[in-house]
Amino acid sequence: MKKLYLFLPVLLFSFGITLARPNTPVVIATYNLRQNNPDDGINAWPNRKEEVKNLVRFHEFDIFGTQEGFIGQINDLLEMKEFASTGHGRDDGKEAGEHSAIFYKKDRFKLLNSGDFWLSETPDKPGLGWDATCCNRICSWGKFRDLQTSKEFFFFCVHFDHQGVIARKESGKLMVKKIQEIAGNSPVICVGDFNSTPETEQIKTMQTLLKDSHHVSVMPPYGPEGTFNGFKFDAPMDKRIDYIFVSGQIDVLKYGVLTDNKNQRFPSDHQPVVAKMIIN
Repeated sequence: MKKLYLFLPVLLFSFGITLARPNTPVVIATYNLRQNNPDDGINAWPNRKEEVKNLVRFHEFDIFGTQEGFIGQINDLLEMKEFASTGHGRDDGKEAGEHSAIFYKKDRFKLLNSGDFWLSETPDKPGLGWDATCCNRICSWGKFRDLQTSKEFFFFCVHFDHQGVIARKESGKLMVKKIQEIAGNSPVICVGDFNSTPETEQIKTMQTLLKDSHHVSVMPPYGPEGTFNGFKFDAPMDKRIDYIFVSGQIDVLKYGVLTDNKNQRFPSDHQPVVAKMIIN
């Protein structure tokens, strides 16, 4: 019998079979990359992209949402061959404009389904929403199976408008509606740059459906409260506008705002927000 137990793992490996480990944690993150803007000078994307990749790998992100990335930036991050991505450009639903792309480790997750919708009165097609005057805003989502735990879950990544007050309020309502329509009762993770502080109506609306990881983490929140630095090393970082929301089936073990820098320069004008969690 002892020999059989020793032989079983080899047999399973030979046939490509893995045993589910239901309590295996997953490291989730959201990161506003800051668009590739040559006017940023020393902080322009070509001078930062390697630091972003190094940060992702060092902190061992498993699946993370991004904001503001153009297709070139998405492709730069995909130089990390262990990752794949999903999500389309906000201007045409293909590659044009900024993305709210989701990156995931290919050996850990299988993408089962995916889609996009726009933060507007006509969410099925590109367009401005409500009082937004500058930019289309998009939410990208994926349905995933965790190959280590066999758990299935939905992951949403979004970027709310930075100018339209009504647009942000209505976007909160739309997010709740679309998450319910798309995910039903399945576990949900929703990340993004909401351009909104915690006391705003839209963040409270999100919390009618999902929990704020900052509030429910077993370990007290780590790092600064704020998530925006504006490329200033001495920024107060007292305003939280980037979030990781989770549904009730998910236990958040720890939550943090990372302040990694090199020579007192941050890899982006936002701090990455990270949470370690178990999807039940």
